[in-house]
Amino acid sequence: MWVVLIVTVGFAGIGWYDDWQKVVNRDPRGLASRWKYFWQSALGLLVALYLGLSASGPEQLQLIVPFFKTVAYPLGIIGFIVLSYLVVVGTSNAVNLTDGLDGLAIMPAVMIAAALAIFAYVAGNSVYARYLLLPYVPGAGELAIFLGAMVGAGLGFLWFNAYPAEVFMGDVGALALGAALGSVAIIVRQEIVLAIMGGVFVAETLSVAAQVIYYKLSGGRRIFRMAPLHHHFELGGWKETQVVVRFWIITIMLVLIGLSSLKLR
Repeated sequence: MWVVLIVTVGFAGIGWYDDWQKVVNRDPRGLASRWKYFWQSALGLLVALYLGLSASGPEQLQLIVPFFKTVAYPLGIIGFIVLSYLVVVGTSNAVNLTDGLDGLAIMPAVMIAAALAIFAYVAGNSVYARYLLLPYVPGAGELAIFLGAMVGAGLGFLWFNAYPAEVFMGDVGALALGAALGSVAIIVRQEIVLAIMGGVFVAETLSVAAQVIYYKLSGGRRIFRMAPLHHHFELGGWKETQVVVRFWIITIMLVLIGLSSLKLR
């Protein structure tokens, strides 16, 4: 619980400073990208080191493949630290990239948090974990309370963030939510399931990476009309509300697929 709280507050602090520079000091650049990434990396690496060194056994240092009973790849301490770092920092930035339309980022975050709460409760219960062939993680059940609070807070935020939005998430919210989801997924050993359920976040991030790489290699040509991906569909004629609701629908389907991995093994 303390690990997730520290990650959430720490990444929120990074986002808060960036938003403060943009809103209060009228600096459109905000926190310089290199410094933002530096502090994200420092905090992400610190958390990855702690989780790796505090693992109670080799089964907690494995990459579990969902939908299979016994398929898991040993990562070792170094592999676990690298994977954990990438998941925390990557998920944080993925949610931030997705937060471009009213309600687009918060509802997928709420749905994924609700699903991870179930995984956390199961992982923290030795009987359920053994029955469903998941690693038992003592204390993980407490994360269900944290995630439940995130769901409630997210729905309250969405009430005012729905189109046309009255309040906005900013980096302070997006970076914190993404880092929290990533850290929980690491603790309950469900990194691949997180990638499945967060398919919208993954697609948004990949669209930006693909656009930048292709633009540089092709001398100015583009794959998408505009990146991140939601802007591509907007320029293609979809209304903002259509993009948001359709991405919600996709997330609902992906979350259900992720939840099905609890039993389908």
